[in-house]
Amino acid sequence: MKLFDVYPLFDINIVKGKGCKVWDDKGNEYQDLYGGHAVISIGHSHPHYVEMITKQVGELGFYSNSVINNLQQIVADKLGSQSGYDDYALFLINSGAEANENALKLASFQNGRKRVVAFSKAFHGRTSAAVRVTDNMKIVAPINEGIDVTFLPLNEEEAVRNELAKGDVCAVIIEGIQGVGGIKLPTPAFLQFLRKECTETGTILILDEIQSGYGRSGKFFAHQYAGIRPDIITVAKGIANGFPAGGMLISPLFAPVYGQLGTTFGGNHLACAAAIAVLDVMKEENLVQNAATVGAYLKQELEKIPQIKEVRGQGLMIGMEFEEPVKDIRRKLLFEEKVFTGVSGTNVIRLLPPLCLTLAEADLFLTRFKKVLNNN
Repeated sequence: MKLFDVYPLFDINIVKGKGCKVWDDKGNEYQDLYGGHAVISIGHSHPHYVEMITKQVGELGFYSNSVINNLQQIVADKLGSQSGYDDYALFLINSGAEANENALKLASFQNGRKRVVAFSKAFHGRTSAAVRVTDNMKIVAPINEGIDVTFLPLNEEEAVRNELAKGDVCAVIIEGIQGVGGIKLPTPAFLQFLRKECTETGTILILDEIQSGYGRSGKFFAHQYAGIRPDIITVAKGIANGFPAGGMLISPLFAPVYGQLGTTFGGNHLACAAAIAVLDVMKEENLVQNAATVGAYLKQELEKIPQIKEVRGQGLMIGMEFEEPVKDIRRKLLFEEKVFTGVSGTNVIRLLPPLCLTLAEADLFLTRFKKVLNNN
């Protein structure tokens, strides 16, 4: 049997990781400035993470959600405390797309409406509703097209006001920082406007913090720079440092109803052990503040590089836009300087390193990056 060929792959087989470094099967060491799409939050193979998962799988890897799993409540308690959302409820699932699917479903249950407002260049996942509210028709299959979605320009208040005034919008869904869209930030004023308009029109405000959350922006959630509280917050990626997990933080506005939501694997014992380990390390090692400090330094230094058209982002979620396509720059970084980075579209390089990146490691990346740019 062959693998279904859906990804173009670099000819590199990564077999080991530690902190912000990974190694391939030939023994080559790479600096990881991408964290596997922002998934590695506390660093590769963190000892506490390894210990927690190892211990848990030795006792019980899985049992169904028809019985009590006290680990889920531990995750909820730690997450509520660290994020500032201890009055919200937590529903644990398996992925970011699944988190957004359930968020949209819960919003529609709440107000009985069907239409969704999303934003230009948004990415919310690849499953049925999540892909329909993603602004990329190339990945929307005909079967997904039935959901009524209106895409509006980011940060344009009047367009949103006009749509919500029609009274049929179930939810507004927006990323804390657009990742796939090129590290584009909603302004604090725009998020505050959305909160006000959604409240006044009975529309559910969903903040997709799947890539921008869990400390990446230098606050626990990127929307906290605007001082707002959404109705639903979706999380995944960094929540379990590589173990498949996701979740929804649900405001007290919603009353749970048996049977409305459900999951087989979500919140399983291994996933919870991983999620607890992540929150332990984030608190113990002060990783949210580290993301803010190192990210600000990186951004400051990148803004001095003349070849870069614009540097965007917050914390350790940084985009560098160039006038020309960045494919060659990224390849040279990877194969000549042994640095993993990401891209958004054709002209933006994305940095999403583990939140434990040090200033010294940031300097090493800057040295390697400048070498590529100066020789390009």
